Parts: sequence; C-alpha cells; structure tokens
Amino acid sequence: MDFDGEYNQDEAETGSDELLSDDNLRLPDSANPLVRLHAIRAWLARRQKETGLHIGTLALDLQQLQQEYQGWSEAPDKGKPLRRRELQARQDRIQSVQDRFQSAQQLLDVYEDAERLLEDCVNHTTVSERLLVEYYLMMEQLVEEATEECAGEQTVRVAALSDVLQRIEQVGAPHEGD
Repeated sequence: MDFDGEYNQDEAETGSDELLSDDNLRLPDSANPLVRLHAIRAWLARRQKETGLHIGTLALDLQQLQQEYQGWSEAPDKGKPLRRRELQARQDRIQSVQDRFQSAQQLLDVYEDAERLLEDCVNHTTVSERLLVEYYLMMEQLVEEATEECAGEQTVRVAALSDVLQRIEQVGAPHEGD
C-alpha cells in the first residue's frame, strides 16, 4: 500500500518473492502446485541475484589487486625490488580471487541452467505435482552425470545442482510425517 492507501502490486510481488525464496520456507501440505513452482522460481532468482552481486564484488577485488600488482612491478616503493616471497604472496592472492571468480561464474551458470530447465518443464507439462516431479528427475539426472564426469568429486556444479534438488524436495511436495 502506498501513502494514499492504494495497493501497489510491485511491493506485494517483491514481498511474496522474498518470502517464497527463503531458505527455510515450509509450505503447508495443501499448498497449490503454482505456489510451489513460484517458490522454486523465486529461490532460483534470488540465488542468481546474490551470485551476480558476488561476481561483481570479486571482479572489483580482482581489478584492484591487478592494478596494485601493476604498480608494484613498475615502481616498487623507494626503488627497492620486492622480495620473492612478497611477490609470490601477492600473485597467490590474485590467483585466489580469480579462482573464486570462476567458481562464482560456474555457480551462476548452474542456476541459470536450472531456471531454463524449469521453464522447459513448465512449457511442456501441465502445472501440477507432476511438473515438479519431472523437474526433480531431470535435475537428479544432471547431478548423477556431473558426479560421474568429475569422478565423484564435489565440484561447484555438483554442489549447486544438489542445492537445487534440495530446494525442490523442500517445497516441491507435501511433507510426509512432519
């Protein structure tokens, strides 16, 4: 509602998206399949937004470190060359940020792929409990394939796909025996 008492739909949607994207969301057994679907969509959108912000922060950190490194290599303080250990430590920091940047990009790719697959399911299946079951099975197959490709290692891709599976389990079906 705005100051004049009028209903503002944007505020309501944002609020409902925030509630539905909460990691601890528990839907009642009677929740409509559309609400369950929207909870998965909102969660994926939130994950993409958070990951995108993290990528931006890492990109800025990387840029700053690279600029500092350029300054160190071109004109070290007071004409003293950097010690090998100091130079290596700075290069290691840059490499660490680059690795985290690449991991975050992989994570974003997984969430975007998961969203595309969800929309493919929506386009090819009637919105019902069946839709979420089919989506779950698709994601489960992707986890198995990713795990086999990585010889059972826990990679960023496997971890993110597993998170998506967990979210589908959490909101996708009524909870038995809760």
